Amino acid sequence: MSTTIEKKLEVLKKYFGYSAFRPNQAEIVDSILAHRDCLAVMPTGAGKSICFQLPAMLFPGITIVISPLISLMNDQIRSLRQSGISAAYLNSSQSNSEQYDILNRAKSNEYQLLYVAPERLDEVVFLEYAKNADIAMVTVDEAHCISQWGQDFRPAYSKIPVFIAQLKNRPVVSAFTATATQRVREDILHSLQLDNPKIVVAGFDRKNLLFEVKTPTDKNKTVLDLIKKHPNDYGIVYCSTRKNVEEVVAKLKTNGIKAAPYHAGFSAQERTQNQEDFLFDKINVIVATNAFGMGIDKSNVSYVIHYNMPKDIESYYQEAGRAGRDGSQAECTLLFSGQDVVMGLWLIENSSDNDSDKEEIDAKLKEELRMKARERLRAMERYCKTNDCLRAYILNYFGEPDDLHENCGACSNCNNPNEVVDITILAQKILSCIYKMYPKVGRGLVIDTLRGSKNEKVMNKGFYKLSTYNICTESVQELGEVFDFLVENGYIQMVGEQYPVCHLTTKANEILRERKSLSMKQNLVTKAERKEKEYVTRFKKEHIVRDVAVYYNVNDQLLTQLKKLRRQIADNQGVPAFQIFQDSSLVDMCRILPKTADEFSMVSGVGAYKQQRYAAAFTKLITDFTSHNSVEKTTETGLALTAN
Repeated sequence: MSTTIEKKLEVLKKYFGYSAFRPNQAEIVDSILAHRDCLAVMPTGAGKSICFQLPAMLFPGITIVISPLISLMNDQIRSLRQSGISAAYLNSSQSNSEQYDILNRAKSNEYQLLYVAPERLDEVVFLEYAKNADIAMVTVDEAHCISQWGQDFRPAYSKIPVFIAQLKNRPVVSAFTATATQRVREDILHSLQLDNPKIVVAGFDRKNLLFEVKTPTDKNKTVLDLIKKHPNDYGIVYCSTRKNVEEVVAKLKTNGIKAAPYHAGFSAQERTQNQEDFLFDKINVIVATNAFGMGIDKSNVSYVIHYNMPKDIESYYQEAGRAGRDGSQAECTLLFSGQDVVMGLWLIENSSDNDSDKEEIDAKLKEELRMKARERLRAMERYCKTNDCLRAYILNYFGEPDDLHENCGACSNCNNPNEVVDITILAQKILSCIYKMYPKVGRGLVIDTLRGSKNEKVMNKGFYKLSTYNICTESVQELGEVFDFLVENGYIQMVGEQYPVCHLTTKANEILRERKSLSMKQNLVTKAERKEKEYVTRFKKEHIVRDVAVYYNVNDQLLTQLKKLRRQIADNQGVPAFQIFQDSSLVDMCRILPKTADEFSMVSGVGAYKQQRYAAAFTKLITDFTSHNSVEKTTETGLALTAN
């Protein structure tokens, strides 16, 4: 067993081209190679795929990877084949004859990894193969889908433990997810019936991501302005409705930006084509509905814009995390409006996240799922409204204590001017008004009463007679900010699902009876643009930069020629350019200037298979270039050049 574990570094370099593991990877790989079940929670971009792909190379037999996304399967299989690893997938995009051919090849032990959708686990033909196969490991990707508390619960995932129980020998079971709260982690462990598992929860902090919440009056203009800042970069815009997708794409195209839509209103062929155009760098922007996660592994996404507030923090962090997968600085901007909350509630009540399963769920379970969805939506709304550190909010949500203290230096709340203001009197007014209003009412009616509104509800319910009527001169926005602060900090509890009403908690007595003072952060210039220089200070300190080529001061002309060569090779093979080599590998070539195959193997991301296939072409280009130009090697280190 120890010999197998010792081989992990050899396999890491041979197939994946890296000389060292990233944080947490070695710990997970060692556990799996020791035949111990494992649950790993690793944020998007942390390199979770290698944690199960590498052990699959060392195990005798095949590894079955259960994945819910066709696009993700396709993307990972292409990347594995580029590394010289034999792998395949089975899903509904293939014909019956293609699927039979793949199963026959699997029976002949031609594959080391086989990706399957959860719906396939109880199909007779596949189950017959699996019962007789030498399955070394079953990997459950996107494991949060098995939990009713997860943001993407899929009933088909409940088939997994039943499937495993039918195998002739119980394999190692490894489960991976990018976003899972403590409650979801416990659900995964119980539902998958993991045996004495190794549990690894990697840090959730993506230090290279810049977080920002904006409340623009014209979202289309704001999206356009944000994208114009990145004329040569690639980005994703997420929208909650098909209508929004179409509007945004039309606006971008009118302004000369190469963009394409992605939503369920298109055929599978159209969606695939638009996604492929984005993966192959034929367009700069893909505009997609939140409900249809793309499951892509594109490494050079420089920004993600959320046109609408997502349904929960889990979805937001996973979608935003598709930016900056190569470790370079990337921007995550959320455009918020009150209508987003209304739309989010409507979607919860009128749509199902489980349509793709084509499974019926009973009414009781459906209502339980909606209740949990509403709870997560409220947490997402609080994120959009908080004046505190956005990064700290996310980390605290996932149960990870933050050490950011005063200022993270990489979110709009921390970088915009702000001050700590005393809100004791205003808090007393709000809490006192709620206390006097009976029966309990919603947030809007409390604010209307405090501001002396003469609307029908205030007048009909007699709230104009209360001593708290018309005692506030603050704007609706100012009162709303303090109200939300009181909710977020446990003084007010919103009770009820579809139409929540205000209840005072025992903590409210600290303000009403004990006369405790209360203060909160308040943005001085809420519409102020982000000060880029404030980000630069922090990101240079962290060795995270927007452009690794600039960081290493590499030759621009050489880098351009390497990218052109990569594009030619990718086009000839019909694969995305980043699957040949990521930008970070090309930058490493500019640093090292390899002129032999052995030197080429030193480049980050170059394994034995890629060395054999590509060394001649790239070293020839570098040799020719350096013979006509004065270029020096650089050995400066400190920046992680890998996105494994």
